Parts: sequence; structure tokens; C-alpha cells
Amino acid sequence: MSKPKLALYWASSCGGCEIAVLAVHEEILNVAEAFDIVFWPCVMDFKVKDVEALADGEIDVCLFNGAIRNDENAHMAHLLRRKSKIMVAYGSCSSEGCIPALANFTSRDHMMQYIYHDSPSADNPYNFEPMPTWEVPEGELTLPKFWNTVKSLDQVVKVEYYLPGCPPEAKWTATLVTAAAAALAGKGELPPPGSVIGNTDTVCDECPRERNQKKIKRFYRPYELKEVDPNLCLLEQGLFCAGVATRSGCGALCPQVNMGCRGCYGPNEGVDDIGARLISGIASVLDADTDEEVNAILDTLPDPAGYFYRFSMSHSMLHRTDIGHTLQRSGDQG
Repeated sequence: MSKPKLALYWASSCGGCEIAVLAVHEEILNVAEAFDIVFWPCVMDFKVKDVEALADGEIDVCLFNGAIRNDENAHMAHLLRRKSKIMVAYGSCSSEGCIPALANFTSRDHMMQYIYHDSPSADNPYNFEPMPTWEVPEGELTLPKFWNTVKSLDQVVKVEYYLPGCPPEAKWTATLVTAAAAALAGKGELPPPGSVIGNTDTVCDECPRERNQKKIKRFYRPYELKEVDPNLCLLEQGLFCAGVATRSGCGALCPQVNMGCRGCYGPNEGVDDIGARLISGIASVLDADTDEEVNAILDTLPDPAGYFYRFSMSHSMLHRTDIGHTLQRSGDQG
């Protein structure tokens, strides 16, 4: 009897999720034993035509990491969706948009204008910009069309499971792959479709630091503090920490080395918008009685929008800012 088939793909992301898969260490041998890896272009010499040659539904599990921000990302998402029984949004970029989706605070036109014309490093006397197609003597060259709006995977295709994290912790990758192998062999059951693989509570719940509900007068960047109390809640010391609204599962690794949680595991169970939840959590520790005092404290927090939606802009209620829609050109996908 043939082994179930596994595919892994990398769209718009940094590539950390590919490394995270290898972080299961020797268990990668169990993956290779349980699955026939039919597509993993980052690691082995696979081509798109190899996927196209497979029958629809022939891939049992696909771990798809990366946001969708251009036509090629979308094409591969639709192709792998058609070929796969189980599609997993692997990592924060595919689950929520992550760092690529911070581009939704501006527009494609603004980005192109800055990168190719206004940037101090730009030297572009002929005002060239990337074009989807370009004719050369040898034929037509093509580039994927760059979208105005960055989307999460489930905003483009149906997704069965979510495995958040930037990148996901190895234990959850192993949990998912082991459970999938067992279920496909008829020796277990997978969670209901739509489930997030991991915990349901918050990073604060697994963080060992003590919380006293003290009030803060300002925010600091880590380098601005001469000393950080290793036992006291970072937020109470004026260091931004998103643990109050972020799903646990990482072991509170960042807070344990004096770095505030940045929210990469996304909102915990029951939270629709991590940014709104963070604003509520942050407001509870501000030592302010007036709007003016609140604004003065928030002025010490650089880039609040980036802090509140660093990993979740695509899945937020905002999704993107109006300026993107105003400047959007006809034919855009987002």
C-alpha cells in the first residue's frame, strides 16, 4: 500500500517556516517514513509541472506557508488546494498575513513610488518600474502581478487547519504531522476542520513573570532601560508585550529573555481582533485620567498600528486602510 503524500510550499514569507519544519530534528525521519514527499521545492528539486501532473486530491496533506501578495502566490494556492485533501495554513503569514500584510497600511502605488523613485538609495533616471510583461528580442518576459492587498491563505482558498507561529514551534508541527499520519492510516482522528492546532489560552497564562497590575506612565524600548526585572511582568515595566491577547504555545520564550511578546501566534480562542484586544489590555495599565494623558503615553509607543497588528493585519477587522482602496487600479486582486 502506498504512503500518503505530503506537499510543502513557500509563498510570500521569510522562509523561516521551512527551517521550522526541519526543527523537528530526528522526527523528520518519521515524516519521511510516514509520507511520500511529492513537493518541497525549497529542499528538493521539484517543479510546478510535478504538481500539475498529480490527480486532483492526490496530495493528502499540504503545509502552505506564506501570505498571498501576487499572482504566482495565488496560482500556487489554487493549484495545491485542488491537488490536496487537507490544506494547512502553516505559520503566521499564511494564517494571518503576518509581516507582509503590514503593507496593507499603505498601497502598492505608494510602495512602488518610494522604492523606485523616492528612496534615498533609488537611482532610476528613466523612471522604470516592474511590469507584468516585457518584450525582449528573445520573447516575452513575465513577472507575477504585485497585489494591492496582502491576503491570508484562507482569503484565497479553503483551509482545513491553522498552525500559527513565526515560525511554529517544532512540537506543534510534529503533533500535526503525527496526527495526520495516524488519521490517514485509520488509527486516529483529526480535529474538526477549521481548528487551530495548539493551545487556546494566552501567552500570559504560560508566562512565569509576576503581575501586580501596576500602572505605567510611558513605554520604553528595551535598550532604554538600564535593567529589566527578570521576574516582573514586562508590560508593568513599560515594555510593550502582546501576551495578554496572544495564543499560547511557544512557552513564552520571548518574555523569558526580556523581550515582550509580539503576537506571532495570533489571537487566543474567542478573540476576533487581536489589535482591539491589545488596545483594551494596554489601556488597563495606563496611568492616565484624561485623554491628553493617554495620548502622551501612547506617543511613547512607536508605530502603535505596527505593534497591534504586526502579525494579524490580513485577518483583522481593518484588513487594510482606505488609502489602498482609493489608489487601487482596475484589475487588482486586493
